[in-house]
Amino acid sequence: MPSLLLFLELAAIAIVFAGLPLLYLWRKPGYSFFQKLNWVLVFMTFDLIVFGAFTRLTDSGLGCPDWPGCYGTSNPLHALSEIQQAESALPTGPVTVIKAWIEMVHRYLAMTVGALILVQVGLAYSKLRSLGGKPLLGSLGLLLLVCVQGAFGAWTVTLKLQPIIVTVHLMLALVLLACLTAYAQQTWENKSSAVRVIRVRPLSAPMLLLAFIVLFIQVFLGAWVSTHYAVLACPDFPTCLGSAWPETNWGEGFALWRQLGLNANGEFISTVALQTIHWAHRLFAVAVLLVLGILVVRALQLAAPVLSGLNQIAKLLLGALLLQVVTGISNVVFQWPVLAALLHTAGSAALAFCLVRMSYWASWKPFIQKKMA
Repeated sequence: MPSLLLFLELAAIAIVFAGLPLLYLWRKPGYSFFQKLNWVLVFMTFDLIVFGAFTRLTDSGLGCPDWPGCYGTSNPLHALSEIQQAESALPTGPVTVIKAWIEMVHRYLAMTVGALILVQVGLAYSKLRSLGGKPLLGSLGLLLLVCVQGAFGAWTVTLKLQPIIVTVHLMLALVLLACLTAYAQQTWENKSSAVRVIRVRPLSAPMLLLAFIVLFIQVFLGAWVSTHYAVLACPDFPTCLGSAWPETNWGEGFALWRQLGLNANGEFISTVALQTIHWAHRLFAVAVLLVLGILVVRALQLAAPVLSGLNQIAKLLLGALLLQVVTGISNVVFQWPVLAALLHTAGSAALAFCLVRMSYWASWKPFIQKKMA
């Protein structure tokens, strides 16, 4: 059972880490502190997702095999003897000094995001009279979401990297990023002003919703590949082991509740199941390219020449989509290099960010473009 002292030490670390961006925001002119904090949270969460991928790719998820501390301490320096003993007993194992630091830095970043959301809740409460209750309710929802995400982070360690737990942990991180982006792009303080801005919403909300659905299915499939270390199950491209349609076992590949490296019967997972996991991710990538590609073309058509914001986000979405194609192929062709894998995860987060930003210009009502006579 973690001690009260451990929680107090971790809280102090979170306060220090959160204090740095808060100090920067306090000294930076322009916009309101509340609005700047909301966008900093988006940036910090994006970084947290990428660093979480780095933690997984370096096999550092169990660098500290307990939670929330490291061998019952707040940092690896205090647990150096235990870590070195574990490393000496198994040099290629999950516990090393470097891996312990990587895992704890990941936890520190997660605690920083949580601390900043607490500040956001406090600010939303202080503005309750001027902004109404919606910002506070939204911020409380974000706080609940980050707590759930923290619980899955704990289960990732205590359940020894169980694939479904690690996959949901990544999915929730992207959901948190999407929700923070949606919250940040709200003009909360402008709504309290007497000035009203008329917003043109030419983009189809049903099309955007379809894009969200296919993206999050693909992210799940990609996380399922990563958590099973199935990236190299098909070591060639565009075929898989020289076949246009490899042998598959969908039941074994997508049995959700099982230990890492094992199937649902507790036996070692077969190579055919790993091929199936990899192949599913490749196949669904075609659907993602089609849906998001159509969305990009449509957005660029509707944005020109007056909606510069939508135009910029559509181009960013196109860039992120191309990045996913290049890094996805590179992961296979170049045998899963860390840089390509990191960029692939960053690209997924960027796609989610862009889709949420595009919702600013989306409507459920059909948009009719009127041509000038």
